[in-house]
Amino acid sequence: MKFVDEVSIKVKAGDGGNGIVSFRREKYVARGGPNGGDGGDGGSVYVAADPELNTLVDYRFIRFYEATRGENGQGNNMTGAKGDDLYLKAPVGTQITDLETGEIIGDLTKAGQKVLVAKGGFHGLGNTRFKSSVNRAPRKATHGTKGETRELRLEMKVLADVGLLGLPNAGKSTFIRAVSAAKPKVAGYPFTTLIPNLGVVRVDNESSFVVADIPGVIEGAAEGAGLGIRFLRHLARTRILLHIVDLLPYDESDPVANFNGIMNELYKYSESKDISLKDKPVWLVFNKTDLMLEEEVQEKVKDFLERLDWDGSVYQMSAVKKEGTQVICNDIMEYLIEHPEVRQFEQEEVAQEFNWPTQGESKMTEEESWDDLEDNDFDDDWDFEDGDNFEEDGVEIEYKQ
Repeated sequence: MKFVDEVSIKVKAGDGGNGIVSFRREKYVARGGPNGGDGGDGGSVYVAADPELNTLVDYRFIRFYEATRGENGQGNNMTGAKGDDLYLKAPVGTQITDLETGEIIGDLTKAGQKVLVAKGGFHGLGNTRFKSSVNRAPRKATHGTKGETRELRLEMKVLADVGLLGLPNAGKSTFIRAVSAAKPKVAGYPFTTLIPNLGVVRVDNESSFVVADIPGVIEGAAEGAGLGIRFLRHLARTRILLHIVDLLPYDESDPVANFNGIMNELYKYSESKDISLKDKPVWLVFNKTDLMLEEEVQEKVKDFLERLDWDGSVYQMSAVKKEGTQVICNDIMEYLIEHPEVRQFEQEEVAQEFNWPTQGESKMTEEESWDDLEDNDFDDDWDFEDGDNFEEDGVEIEYKQ
């Protein structure tokens, strides 16, 4: 299955059904009165989180989605059926943004959560709604309002506690294979990881966390070098960044320069997307210690830390031999317990505020609000008796033969 983590779509809620003008016609019943029913409300559009999905590929080719409109009202005071709501499924971790305003409409952070993205139109009112003691034969009905239309960007960000940073071939995929049941591709050449991979690390029977492995980032990624920076969005929800440093880079480059280059790309992305990647704690993990003598490893690590003036957490490991990986996992679990997660979006349903008309009120223009009464809406041979009064356009008229 193709991995797609960002799409743009257009959604339209259903229009409200129209109210109608109708009068009761029954044998031996004189002046039956108005009985035009209301229309039905239009269907709304929701985006719902589905835990079985891990890509937005379903929206790659179909970009427009529309809910059904409400049915028109009918005679005998029958209300039109409400339009069916439309539910669009998306992976857990999907963020929904209004393309026109840039507003974040909602964030699907847990399975079953749904967000209202387009409100259905309000139903039109039938002429029964307008009858009164001075207007016994109203010939007025209103149209349903239009359903809301929105252009949306769906952006999937994987839900993980720990994100892995590092050059291509630094050992990120090897690390996630060593500490979890995930089996990403591992090979002796750069850019073997082409899409993000997730792995669940179980520290004990009651504690676990999720690690995200993204394709390697190199200097110049913001300008399109390597695989670019498009996968950095998947680190936005993480709480710790593990920067894996290759003590023996495949191109014999300077590890300190590599570290600074990656962090610079991270900061550029944070500023361009207005997210707080640069504020997350970064732990240094020196990998491939099994390829050198202990004295040589300590010398390289000491030189690295001195040149970088580093005062954060530091670890050493050999991911391929699983040496030092358990210590890292234990410390990560301890940190996550001491620093519980706080999410911004916790509502199961985010309802938008709409200024819909109240009962008996129309939002249409003056010309549209009055129905011209087609033949199928009103009986032209409606019988009035001598002396009956009715009101039309606000003027009381006495009917005389």
